[in-house]
Amino acid sequence: MNKNTSAWARDLARKHLEDLLPRRWAHTQGVARQARTLAPILGDRADLLEAAAWLHDIGYAPDLVVTGFHPLDGARYLRDTHHTDSHLCRLVAHHSCALVEAHERGLAHVLGQEFGASSPELAKPLIYCDMTTTPEGNTVTVQERLSEIRQRYGPKHVVTHFINLAEPQLIAAVLEIYDVAFKGAPVPVNR
Repeated sequence: MNKNTSAWARDLARKHLEDLLPRRWAHTQGVARQARTLAPILGDRADLLEAAAWLHDIGYAPDLVVTGFHPLDGARYLRDTHHTDSHLCRLVAHHSCALVEAHERGLAHVLGQEFGASSPELAKPLIYCDMTTTPEGNTVTVQERLSEIRQRYGPKHVVTHFINLAEPQLIAAVLEIYDVAFKGAPVPVNR
């Protein structure tokens, strides 16, 4: 199997998440399903987005945790162990406004130095996929997803603070991708 394809990414994510983190694995499967719904608008970039969807949370795997910041840990693992395509590593490192959270954790300089200071192409479609998928892998509105994250982490957690800061960017990305992908369909978010 070729590295840097969605099939390779699925197998790698399964290896690290399925048994140890079954809820995270369910979420990952849902995010990949969402990525496949965007294939008609992505053309030859669809496989890259799906690979990123499979790998976006791989940094949560207990055997990969180094910094405790899953976008950075996952991207480093992919780069250093698998010599993964740099664009795919950058998508994992920057998924769902990770640079905002990196600032909150004091890791923005490290993330930017290793994986670029800005989000790569396909970052918005990946936000759409992640921010419309529950931990169980079901499809939800972006507001429902953000509410669930806040509730799960509690009001004082760094993730909740990050979500509060990134909310406008996350919602805007979801709306933009939804509008492009599903023209004419009712928008499943409050504008």
